[in-house]
Amino acid sequence: MLFVTDAPAVGGSEVYMREIIPPMRAHGVHAEVAMPDVPGTADFRAQLQERGIPVHAYRTLDEVARVERAGQGFDLSVLSSWNPRGYRKYYRALRGPFVSLVHDQLMLHIPGLPQGVYRACYEWLQAGDIRGAQHVITVSEWGAEYLRRHHRMTQVHAVPNGVDTMKFRPGDPQERAALRGRLGFTGFTVLNPARMSIEKNHPAVIATAWQAPELHFVLVGTGYLEPALKRAAPRNVTFLGKRHDMPDLYRAADVVLQPTIAENQSLATLEALASGTPVVTNDIPAQRELIRMGQEGLLVRGGAPSYAAALRALAAHPDALRRMGLAARQSVLDGHTLDGNARHLATLLTELAGR
Repeated sequence: MLFVTDAPAVGGSEVYMREIIPPMRAHGVHAEVAMPDVPGTADFRAQLQERGIPVHAYRTLDEVARVERAGQGFDLSVLSSWNPRGYRKYYRALRGPFVSLVHDQLMLHIPGLPQGVYRACYEWLQAGDIRGAQHVITVSEWGAEYLRRHHRMTQVHAVPNGVDTMKFRPGDPQERAALRGRLGFTGFTVLNPARMSIEKNHPAVIATAWQAPELHFVLVGTGYLEPALKRAAPRNVTFLGKRHDMPDLYRAADVVLQPTIAENQSLATLEALASGTPVVTNDIPAQRELIRMGQEGLLVRGGAPSYAAALRALAAHPDALRRMGLAARQSVLDGHTLDGNARHLATLLTELAGR
């Protein structure tokens, strides 16, 4: 397989490639990656190579076409695009057959936003081109049904995400106490791991922090909203920037807060659940696929006052929090492990390639 992306930087679809390609080898699927030769992907390309994944850095797709022509070629080209109407360039330049891999958020869940308007925009910007592939894979059951119903994609397959349950795991009390001491976590700690862009709804995190000054909020990530968020934040908010110790942060936190307004299937949610950390999140379709109300976490409607009330309730009931953490871990073990994800995707790709 050849995974092809036009990503100028690293997002969820790129992290997905890095994690899913190595375990698929055990299931007979070997993959290479083609991605732009730009500064924003340099470190990531090195990470792929460290994992034994061949990488083709390209300036133009003609270079990728030459890679295709060399040697035996590829059974499938698995495509991902960041750019509006980005898939058509692949169809023109590359050989195929093509599978579009869709991580897109698909819908912004904003009160008062006419969903038909957003669907029309997505149809013009992406969906019309995505349908040019022989098959479409997306990362949630909700997303697959959405694409079938609203964007007329008949050959669409759902392969839900998985995470490494050895890397993302709960800590025992002694380990957790040591991590909290090292990280400076005191009191009830609310973790928000997300790039600082509008769809992750950081203004709701800041508003919730103002509503619950007795709680400690820790924001991990960077993005174009970061300066404005820092100016607006109360004293009980800590900004950690970009981090490479996310498993430790999940283990040390009491709860993860995700007031996101757009997801297909959130890797951050699954990482938190695998770590035994309950999630308080917006009540939107993609999150309902991962969180059962009162089981693995809490689904919230109503904005900052509702998020603050949910977090206070968990802080006041540690037994319920502990029970949710156990259920969160089990839900990932039952249906969202990286090995299970790799086996499912490898089986599907082999079938689509006719091998």
